[in-house]
Amino acid sequence: MEITGAQALLECLKKEGVEIIFGYPGGVVLPLYDALYSDKGIKHILVRHEQGAAHAADGYARATGKVGVCLATSGPGATNLTTGIANAYMDSIPMIAITGQVATPLLGKDSFQEADVTGITLPIAKHNYLIKSTEDLPRMVKEAFYIARSGRPGPVVIDIPKDVFVKKIKFAYPDKVEISSYKPTLHGHPKQIALAAKAIIAAKKPVMYVGGGAISANAAAEVKQLAEKCNIPVTTTLMGLGAFPGTHELYLGMLGMHGTAYANYAVTDCDLLIAVGARFDDRVTGHIEKFAPNAKIIHMDVDPAEIGKNVRVDIPIVGDVKNVLKALIEKVGPKEKHADWTAQIAEWKNKYPLSYKKEGGLKPQFIIEEFYKLTRDKEVIIVTEVGQNQMWSAQFFKFDKPRTFVSSGGLGTMGFGLPAANGAQFGRPGAIVADFAGDGSIQMNIQELTTAVNNRLPIKIFVLDNSFLGMVRQWQELIYERHYSHTNLCNNPDLVRVAEAYGAAARRVDKAENVKEALEWSLTVADRPVLIDFMVAKEENVFPFVPPGQPINEMIID
Repeated sequence: MEITGAQALLECLKKEGVEIIFGYPGGVVLPLYDALYSDKGIKHILVRHEQGAAHAADGYARATGKVGVCLATSGPGATNLTTGIANAYMDSIPMIAITGQVATPLLGKDSFQEADVTGITLPIAKHNYLIKSTEDLPRMVKEAFYIARSGRPGPVVIDIPKDVFVKKIKFAYPDKVEISSYKPTLHGHPKQIALAAKAIIAAKKPVMYVGGGAISANAAAEVKQLAEKCNIPVTTTLMGLGAFPGTHELYLGMLGMHGTAYANYAVTDCDLLIAVGARFDDRVTGHIEKFAPNAKIIHMDVDPAEIGKNVRVDIPIVGDVKNVLKALIEKVGPKEKHADWTAQIAEWKNKYPLSYKKEGGLKPQFIIEEFYKLTRDKEVIIVTEVGQNQMWSAQFFKFDKPRTFVSSGGLGTMGFGLPAANGAQFGRPGAIVADFAGDGSIQMNIQELTTAVNNRLPIKIFVLDNSFLGMVRQWQELIYERHYSHTNLCNNPDLVRVAEAYGAAARRVDKAENVKEALEWSLTVADRPVLIDFMVAKEENVFPFVPPGQPINEMIID
């Protein structure tokens, strides 16, 4: 029996275990939407902007570990996906972006709603395909999913001309993938693992530095096992939050520009830095020549291009970090407790705790702490927008499990949080999903409230409303002599009325004594999204803060 390319695509998605896709219809993808009309195997979620589809697929992938799928039409539909594709690429998130394209005879002729999607997305995707033959569709889709989820995960774009959707083929899905030019290394070299074990045994002041790669590899258990076996303090990146329990005595918190003082001091003073699935980005390292200056560096990563890219590495290990850690754990034994190092870190923790001044208005940190207290025994996923809300969430909420923190790291995309929260809630319907947002970023994709309302998603949106683009204002205060150039959002709309107009439940809070009750109320609403507009102190800053270009041990503490 022959089926159309559109029907074949849906069968391919089902073969890959896809249950949900996020999309927005348009002219050239109408054959696919017609096939979706009668197909009961895949749930389609209508978003209100293509960027919302990409971020929802991204949030779904981060919360579940599965491949997220988004769909858009040609031209502007496809180009509206690009921010979301770039966001997923920077954070190594497995995603398939399916775009419609003009019919093959019209390619390259500036046809209506034509855009060179493969050319546009080449630098911001792990791989992309332009499928010109319906017969090639099953093989290319199979390859796309394999590439997206294997090795270092990432987004893959599949661009499909309209006539490819329409033509009929006899459908058969490949059993396996063979790509001669793509063979990820999954197991570390035994010699390098032996060298790493020797270095760990010899170290007096070791630190583990754990990134998002540990979460992608499902390696949280191995990270914990190695840390406990060898008594190694652990710091994580923003993307690594949850890869090591935030309440563990060995945990140092996040490092870098807005990391804890004790994490930054420990990394600066350590004699061995064990990097696990992290990429040494500039927000972590600060002044690169002064980063971990006394340390021998072990760097394990599945992507060989990351090793040695930003910092010198003494012991490189290419491989899936879960496999590398398993092998490493077998070669190291219980050892002395680094008494002097442990005492030094305890002293730093005691002297420089994360803190904030309680007076001076409603404090964002207090709101996050209160929500943590209310939900610490529940299944919670914290999503953030980008800016101060993101950093305060990373600092004051304790993440004990992986895939409980969903945030835009490398690209720093404002407008990410709300659609990503929708995706996370679809992926984990039993979890409490809360988006900590700023009043600037929430407005960038606020139309996705409709998606949440129409699908009765009980996401919680907590706007830390300071009437500023808060992080940009903070830099203007500390670096640009308080020249608040175009960061004052004094003409914000009434976000409570906006949320209610969309059909969400909403209220405003401006006093600390009303915070707990409002948060408790939000948890009782189970049939629609909730937005609470918290009117916080206007010029509250995120500390610690490492000024750009400075070493991470030279922080403004408060």
